[in-house]
Amino acid sequence: MSIGIGAVHCLLPDRRTAVTELPEFALLGHEDAEFARGCGVDTVGVADTEEQGELAARACQELLAAHPGDPDVMLMVGARAPDVLLGSDVCRVQSQAKVTSPLTFTVDGLGCTGSSVAWGLARDLLLADPSRRSVLITHASRPTGADRIRFPVTVVGDGAFAMTMVRGGRPVLRGHRQETDGSFHDLFRVDYKQTPWYEWREECQAPSRYRFQLAMQSRLRLGRLVEEVLADAGIDRGRVAATLMQNVTASAFDFYADLLALPIHPVCREHLARYGHLGAMDVVVNLDRLVSSGELSEGDFVLVLNNSPVAAWAVTLWEI
Repeated sequence: MSIGIGAVHCLLPDRRTAVTELPEFALLGHEDAEFARGCGVDTVGVADTEEQGELAARACQELLAAHPGDPDVMLMVGARAPDVLLGSDVCRVQSQAKVTSPLTFTVDGLGCTGSSVAWGLARDLLLADPSRRSVLITHASRPTGADRIRFPVTVVGDGAFAMTMVRGGRPVLRGHRQETDGSFHDLFRVDYKQTPWYEWREECQAPSRYRFQLAMQSRLRLGRLVEEVLADAGIDRGRVAATLMQNVTASAFDFYADLLALPIHPVCREHLARYGHLGAMDVVVNLDRLVSSGELSEGDFVLVLNNSPVAAWAVTLWEI
């Protein structure tokens, strides 16, 4: 039986703050400020809590209230920084959301690409054990420290999602491939051991390496992965009704549209402007809003691209 999405619930704050009104904006240098103004983010959502676990638990509670059921496994896509060290954020979410899954664990170390890896892993878990019926996936987006502006990458907003992968669900996962390159593992870092959390600052070890070397790797990897996923599913580009990706900067949409000769759906740009970058949540909210819009018909194909600076890449093909 095919594996697809059972339900999705996205939790997005009602309160939004303009990028130019963020506390750190007035302290930025010229280049950083110009980046923040021109990256395509107008406002970011600001949650009423700093606890990522609380946001993720709330998303799970609201999803399961609307769609009752007992997932067999719960996967939490790792946050930029855990709420606690040594303890377990995913087990906290399990307890707080009253999720009865006998097995919970975190998919970590992959940045934004973690959500795509999680739904691919969820499919594999369901195929591997016929007794399993449902896998719950969750994630919460919050900045690493106090600052939301991540030069030269993006501007971070708050949010959380919960979704289930089930047998017979729709959209159906028709193709999925993923890769990583460990040579970029230290491109970004936060010196959290020597400073309190409110002084944490994300450091890019080499902005030129991010902008050029990693961009070139993404160009080569995603281009090839798209071809492989389409070949796996036995379809050509002409049958792709829409292409989605994560929301990092407006220029990234143009870069990948030109690279792949596949236009990036406008919903991505709209969400970037309104909510900022939501980490691993981006592709989930983009897919959910596109599917619920009624724009697509049953049998249409949606291609979802996802990548992160660690570096990890994933391409997924969904059939509506």
